[in-house]
Amino acid sequence: MKTVSFQQTQVVPGKIVCIGRNYVAHVHELGNEIPDEMVIFNKPNSAIADTLSATHNGDVLHYEGEIAYLFQGGRFVAAAFGLDLTKRDVQSALKAKSLPWERSKAFNGAAVFSEFVPLPEDGALLGLTLDIDGKRVQQGDTSLMMYKPEQILAEIQSFMQLNDGDVVMTGTPAGVGQVREGALFNGALVADGQPLLSHQWEAQP
Repeated sequence: MKTVSFQQTQVVPGKIVCIGRNYVAHVHELGNEIPDEMVIFNKPNSAIADTLSATHNGDVLHYEGEIAYLFQGGRFVAAAFGLDLTKRDVQSALKAKSLPWERSKAFNGAAVFSEFVPLPEDGALLGLTLDIDGKRVQQGDTSLMMYKPEQILAEIQSFMQLNDGDVVMTGTPAGVGQVREGALFNGALVADGQPLLSHQWEAQP
């Protein structure tokens, strides 16, 4: 089973629950409609990877930087910078046929995370930034989410059990794009504009 890092220990997420179309600007950049209700889908534990890949089985991958939360004891206790990797062409073809997204979202290596750090106790505004080769490509925070973390948690738990160690990814702001081999990704979490953590990956073939 794949693990994520939290407070120098390895945690095994049973599943990764993902929220789609949670930032208005991102919905518009992909030409989608604003959803009437929360868009929720899952990635399995096997989707977790330590390395960032540019392709999978010949399909190019697109990055989506997200705030990821770690669930323990009935609540979110920690956060990380996460990359939700997507086979965009595959996803578009599946959507056109009204088919599920798993082939484009749940493949091996489709979820990459920094280490998780405890949530700020003062209720600071949590945000993310993503730089690629030194250029800022994504930036957002919880104030821009259509559904805030506490709403997301309540909605998931209204129909699905979350277990200790599960990870919830909360959607991506505008600025998504293709992962290019050799590109240097630097993802960061901030609280009220102050750095909480950063993590760097070099995109592999």
